[in-house]
Amino acid sequence: MRFESKPKFVTFDMNGTLIHFRINEVIRRVLGDRLPAEIADEFLRTGNQYRIDECLGAYQPFHQVVAHSLERTMRRFGLEYREGDGQAVYEEIPTWGPYPGVSKALRRLAEEYPLVIVTNSDDVHAKRLVENLQAPFEVVITAEEMGVYKPRLRAFEYTLDKLGVAPDEIVHVSASPKYDLRSANHMGIKNTVYMDRGFEHDEHWLGYKRITDVADLPVLLGLPRP
Repeated sequence: MRFESKPKFVTFDMNGTLIHFRINEVIRRVLGDRLPAEIADEFLRTGNQYRIDECLGAYQPFHQVVAHSLERTMRRFGLEYREGDGQAVYEEIPTWGPYPGVSKALRRLAEEYPLVIVTNSDDVHAKRLVENLQAPFEVVITAEEMGVYKPRLRAFEYTLDKLGVAPDEIVHVSASPKYDLRSANHMGIKNTVYMDRGFEHDEHWLGYKRITDVADLPVLLGLPRP
């Protein structure tokens, strides 16, 4: 199950993969009684699709991605959007911490491999979220720096160029086939890991290695479990 060759870098998606991305909880709280319980699940699923749609066009700051996708979702469901709703959600993001076991696994990996973040966060939020991970990263690449969001292929082109590596010289880890693993595959990055957090369907045809416990990640890279 291990990778055959040693990568020059191990790259990670951050939000939802390492950081417990609790945006749906925050949206429920911000909207309160304006979000009827009987439509809440469908509303949140739809909002996720609008967020990815907002990432596919010309670059815009992440606070606008959050606000515009929320406003569009509320309009679709005939709910009242208030000025400041999006900002209220956005401002909670840097308070979120890692999933259990993540920091320990990352520190173990960092003993042998340079670690890299490739995130759709902006510069300000990325800095604070990386601090929350309490693990050493060699490079942090943000959507603001790249001028595009994943799943745009340009995000992975930018990453490979910045690191000065070929597609077969990294291992990329993500909990999202939709945002990361499909695009990585299209860019020729074959050494990938699906950290299955249960919020997306397994797309095994992409050829990644699937894990459900972050402690298995060092094992894939030839190290003991942390």
